[in-house]
Amino acid sequence: MGHEPELGREEGAAAVLRGLGAEVRALDLWDEPWRLFGSDEESTARAIVVEALERPDLAAAALRALRREPRLEQVGALVSVSVAQIARLDPSSGFDDFLLVPYVPAELYARVRMVEWRRSEFSTEERFKVGPLVIDRAAHEVTVGGAQVVLTAREFALLSYLCERRGKVVSRAELLRRVWGSDYEGGERTVDIHVRRLRAKLGAALPLATLRGAGYRLERPDATDGESVSAGGAGSTQGAAR
Repeated sequence: MGHEPELGREEGAAAVLRGLGAEVRALDLWDEPWRLFGSDEESTARAIVVEALERPDLAAAALRALRREPRLEQVGALVSVSVAQIARLDPSSGFDDFLLVPYVPAELYARVRMVEWRRSEFSTEERFKVGPLVIDRAAHEVTVGGAQVVLTAREFALLSYLCERRGKVVSRAELLRRVWGSDYEGGERTVDIHVRRLRAKLGAALPLATLRGAGYRLERPDATDGESVSAGGAGSTQGAAR
């Protein structure tokens, strides 16, 4: 009773994820995170799992160590914990979610995919995802973290165009021409008013920069999309699942 399992490098989350078909890279808890990638400079990560079952208080320190590797700075992270240690989890530790041990393979897979989704960025003809912000142009809907945000038709059109031009500076004149149309007779101040409304409704989910004298730019993510990394080890191991 009360005994927590000792998980080695080839056990725990890494073994379960491998059994589900994921590529996994693992390392001991205090190993240098670059060892996950070796000399492969192009390799990236999709998710991190930190296993510190007997010492969940060490999990936050382990995650901070992993974040020092640039390829892991923006990757979603989960921490594994036993039922007996849940109360010791620190909500401010920086993890996106937690996992209970013993693992249920379907739950582990679902939680890793959920963390990956929340951190992912993508753009298609019908949908944009900018962090927690999702713009569905086909359904004319905007959600932040899964919660719907009501926009006016003009606000929606402005947001969609900013997403189309993500990473590029767009002037107020360009926005007036492309969003309001060439027949619009109002001034450029109307753009600023609508931008303020978008910021008020979307908050920090809208990474929109104002460039004095130039216009606006919807910022690109700091990290590129990559494969999946789970970093984990029960009290002694971290790993990576790609």
